[in-house]
Amino acid sequence: MTKTVKIDFVSDVSCPWCVIGLGNLDVALKRFEGQLTADIRFQPFELNPGAPPEGESRFDNVARKYNVGREQAIANRERQRALAAQVGFDMVTPDESRFYNTFDAHRLLHWARIEGRQVELKRALLAAYHTNMQNPGDHGVLVAAAESAGLEGAAARDVLTSGRYADEVRDTEEKWRQAGISSVPAVVVNDRYLITGAQPPEAFEQAIRKAVSEVA
Repeated sequence: MTKTVKIDFVSDVSCPWCVIGLGNLDVALKRFEGQLTADIRFQPFELNPGAPPEGESRFDNVARKYNVGREQAIANRERQRALAAQVGFDMVTPDESRFYNTFDAHRLLHWARIEGRQVELKRALLAAYHTNMQNPGDHGVLVAAAESAGLEGAAARDVLTSGRYADEVRDTEEKWRQAGISSVPAVVVNDRYLITGAQPPEAFEQAIRKAVSEVA
């Protein structure tokens, strides 16, 4: 009988390091194939909650937040692209890339969890933004991602237009802030072991092994 391990993955759709962290988590989980079931729950975190509808230049955003110049930003971006490629993810990083508001994406992910398709939707949204350069705040993009994840498009659009799950997302965001999460990715295994940042697979493997050893 396989054991179940709960994994809370706190992240944002627009976070490149979250893509890399998820890829490394996938690598770690493959090492436990047939030994455990991973219950992955994607938890909301907004990197740019105040972003306007048209988004903001990635370069301008990084310069404003981290006081990083263009050359350093390009170097960081290329490093992210290379690390994503190592886990099989095609991360496109053009000069015109932008950061967008992702609150509606988090509302849709909350609904997808209820529908049992959250993991599929999260991966679809990551591909939409980081590979296809689509706006994860655009309802058409979100509905298309939902459909590609096996969800009903009309139901997804109803969630988006109704404003449903806004309170739940905000409450969950506050819960993780109160828990001390101030950057992403942040991964918590069985409510006990925290892995911060896009750590290598070995870091996830170690935490999972500890968690598995404690499961009766």
